[in-house]
Amino acid sequence: MSGGGAWTAAAVAAVTGGYGLFSRRLASTPLSAPMLFTGLGVLIGPAGLDVIHPERDAGAVRTLVEAALTLVLFADAMTVRRRDLRTGGFLPLRLLALGLPLTIGAGWLLAWPLLPGLTGGELALLAAILAPTDAALGKAAMTSPAVPPLVREGLNVESGLNDGLVLPFFVLFLAAIPGTATSAEGADGVLWRTLLLSTAVGLAVGLTGGRLLPWSQARGWVTGEWRQVFVLAVAVGAYTVATAADGSGFIAAWTAGFAFALGLRQAPPLPADGSGGRAADLTEYLGGLLATLSFLVFGAVLLGPALEELDWRVVTYAVLSLTVVRTVPVVLALAGTGFRWPTVAYIGWFGPRGLASVVFGLLVVEEHVPGIHRLGLVVAATVGLSVVAHGMSAPFLAARYGTWFRAERARTPELREALAAPEAAGTAHPARRRLS
Repeated sequence: MSGGGAWTAAAVAAVTGGYGLFSRRLASTPLSAPMLFTGLGVLIGPAGLDVIHPERDAGAVRTLVEAALTLVLFADAMTVRRRDLRTGGFLPLRLLALGLPLTIGAGWLLAWPLLPGLTGGELALLAAILAPTDAALGKAAMTSPAVPPLVREGLNVESGLNDGLVLPFFVLFLAAIPGTATSAEGADGVLWRTLLLSTAVGLAVGLTGGRLLPWSQARGWVTGEWRQVFVLAVAVGAYTVATAADGSGFIAAWTAGFAFALGLRQAPPLPADGSGGRAADLTEYLGGLLATLSFLVFGAVLLGPALEELDWRVVTYAVLSLTVVRTVPVVLALAGTGFRWPTVAYIGWFGPRGLASVVFGLLVVEEHVPGIHRLGLVVAATVGLSVVAHGMSAPFLAARYGTWFRAERARTPELREALAAPEAAGTAHPARRRLS
């Protein structure tokens, strides 16, 4: 390891270890892990101490963020249950089927007057990058017991699925921009390799893994610890096989998560092995750790340098992206559901932009084509603003909304928000397992 790389690794270790020592104390404050790691990233990046540098550490940075998104996509898909989209599931279903496409469209239209100089394809790419949400940035808003289960679980499921659903849009829009690595393949090549082939690889690897694990465990051949390692290997395997075939490792990992869970559900009940943990625990916790470290990289590589180049157009778009672009589609998607306005406003506000936007933004910035630099500025400003605004407001607004809900439920027992969410007892969505 070179001297610069060694200092980079030391800085990351120091930040991670330091946060760990005070994690319980910090958990009771509005200072979330993404906020702290992003701020420290700015400090140790080229805008500060220059310990992490985009060009010198490009390889390590890309490996980190790609690994983080791969594990998060796999874990999120693996833990989604069909009943999440049944009883009470109209909320995530509406947010994903109606709200997500409307968000991409609104982000694209709003960018036209505010970001002149970017092509229509670049504006569409920007809208797709900033469409997925990240529950980890507003964790208190989605885990507070004061918030009705229907609302918090709906936001969790939306966050767990929309980053995967955005992937095809991201890939197609990126390929449509001349000069990018995938543009030479053409529409047919992108459709075949990136979408169809990657999906097939993910389904094959995931389903095979989901069948092999219970087969081995039923015979007592696998220990509890290695069962968790096996799940991690399936996620990595799906990503690497698809990448080796010039496909999308992210799409493969996401579909592999669904297929792996399906294989497990179709297997006969397994005898208890006394391991005391879920098979996905290691994948979820490692994905959460890498996701948190990705915000350190985001602060150093994207946000820090961007702070010196921001202008009113970029900042205005960032503000509107977190408000109008999110809220209007939510209002339209939830029309006719019977939700009260405080609930619609709460759901509309808590659409933070996080890990997926960071990874997509970093991948795009590496393309080095005209217009991409400005696009990176917008992504940095939007995610940076989201980290602070949603992190700071989550505890306060969750408490205020919970107070309103209790009072309204006392007056109106048949309140729509009081409908039970399809949450299994003792089961936590991956977003709740992220470091906070």
